Amino acid sequence: MKRLVVGLLLAGLLAGGAWAQTITLRAADNQPPDYPTVQGLKFMAEYLRAATNGRITMEVFPGGQLGDERSTIEQVQLGVLDIVRTSTTPVGEFYPPMGVYSLPFIFRDEAHFWRVVQGPIGRELLDGLGQVGLLGLAYYDSGSRNFYTTQRPIRSVEDLRGLRIRTQQAQVVLDMMEILGADAVPMAFGEVYSALQTGVIDGAENNFPSYGPFGVRHFEVAPYFTLNAHSRVPEIVMISKATWDRLSAEDRALVREAALASVPVQAALWDALVDRSRAAVIEAGVEIIEVDTQEFQDAMAPLYEKYAPQFGDLVQRILDTP
Repeated sequence: MKRLVVGLLLAGLLAGGAWAQTITLRAADNQPPDYPTVQGLKFMAEYLRAATNGRITMEVFPGGQLGDERSTIEQVQLGVLDIVRTSTTPVGEFYPPMGVYSLPFIFRDEAHFWRVVQGPIGRELLDGLGQVGLLGLAYYDSGSRNFYTTQRPIRSVEDLRGLRIRTQQAQVVLDMMEILGADAVPMAFGEVYSALQTGVIDGAENNFPSYGPFGVRHFEVAPYFTLNAHSRVPEIVMISKATWDRLSAEDRALVREAALASVPVQAALWDALVDRSRAAVIEAGVEIIEVDTQEFQDAMAPLYEKYAPQFGDLVQRILDTP
C-alpha cells in the first residue's frame, strides 16, 4: 500500500497534476496599496488562494516596489516577474497594436469602451501580446481624462481655440490639440498647479481622482471641469508567457478566471473613487460641464486617417462597434 501511495504521488508530480503543484506568483503595481488597481490584484490573489486551498498564492507588490511601469513590463517579458498591472499606453511600446487605445475619442462613451475591450477586439489584443513574451489576462478601468480650465468653461471645440493646455508629451496628444486649435504645453506634472495658478497655462487634462482632493487638487485653481472624455485608456493585467507556459491547463484556466473575476471589483472601486472625487469638487464650487462628445470625435477624422496605417483596420473596427 505504501509503495502504491508513493507511486501515485510521484505520478502526479511527473504529470504536473494541478493537485500536486504548489505555485507562488509575484505581481507588481505602481499605485499605492489602497488604489483600485492594487485592490483588484489583491482580490485576484484571494480568489486563487480560496479556489486552490492555498496551493496557488499570489504576492502583490504595490507602490512601484519592483520598478516603474516600463521596467516591470520588461521583467514580466523576461520571466523575472510573473504578473503586472499597467496602463496599456506603455504596453504599446512593446506591442504596437495596443497603442490604438490611446487614440483620442476612440470610445464614444463608457458603455462603448467596455463593449470593445470585453469583446472580440479586446480579446484579440490580449492574445496578441503572446508575440512579445506577454499574455493579457484582463482589462481594468481607469476612467476618462477631461479638460479643466481656469478662466472660462469649455463647452465646444471652438472654446478650446487658442487656450494653452498642459498635456502629456505624446505625439498623438499633441496632434489632438493641434486639431482642436489649442496650444499644447508639455510640462512636468508637478509644475502644473503653479502654472495654472499663475496663468502660465489656461488649463490641463486628467481624470476626477487626480484633479480632486484625493489627488493633486487642481480644482483649487481650475474650477471648470468639462466632461469631454477625450481619453479612456484601459489598464491591463498581464502574465509572463514564460510563467504561463509552465502552468498546467487547469491552472491557466484558474488564473484567467481569477483575473476576470477581479474586473468588476476593480471597476466598482474605481467608480466609487470617481464619485467621491466628483462630489467633493462640486461641493467646493467647481462647475461641471457636460458636452456633446460627438462633435469632438468628428473633429478627429484627420487624426484617425493619419494613424490608420499604424493600426490597420483596428481604428475603424472600434469606431464601428455598436
